Amino acid sequence: MKFLIAGLGNPGPKYEDTRHNVGFRVLEDLTDDWKTENLGDVARIRHRGKQLILLKPNTFMNLSGKAVRYWLQAEKIPKERLLVVMDDLHLDFGRLRLRGKGSDAGHNGLKDIDQMTGGNNYARLRVGIGKDFHPGQQADYVLSEWKPEELDALPKLVEDAAAACLSFCAHGLANTMSAYNR
Repeated sequence: MKFLIAGLGNPGPKYEDTRHNVGFRVLEDLTDDWKTENLGDVARIRHRGKQLILLKPNTFMNLSGKAVRYWLQAEKIPKERLLVVMDDLHLDFGRLRLRGKGSDAGHNGLKDIDQMTGGNNYARLRVGIGKDFHPGQQADYVLSEWKPEELDALPKLVEDAAAACLSFCAHGLANTMSAYNR
């Protein structure tokens, strides 16, 4: 059984340590064996007898849907075995929220995935990055680097989010929501 886990972010060193790239960071916690393939960096790992295809799209955040659609089709993976991992500025820093479907809540990466895959009926793991910005400054905030106190807590947050990805594939959506939503 195959799963696609897409971590959202922006490619390149300019964005590497920004809040917007927490999706990439979560997937990087699962492996360091990446290959550049069509529309992104891809890794293949096994977990509890299941094949996990990890995707870091290189299409930039706002065009993530093209890469996600391509890999779903190329690997013949149904949307119920898709998990998208991304930042969420509506959640306090350190919170995780897994849902089986839902709105894009203004997240342009999700909006593009919804449009390119025909709906919002796929799981998403939102990683809270906080909302310490003035009105209208969201773009600057998500593209800024972590504060020192956030950097101290970030490894545990990333580790927990990576564990939630593995749990989703091994134990299902409901069990993983119970264990990791906080």
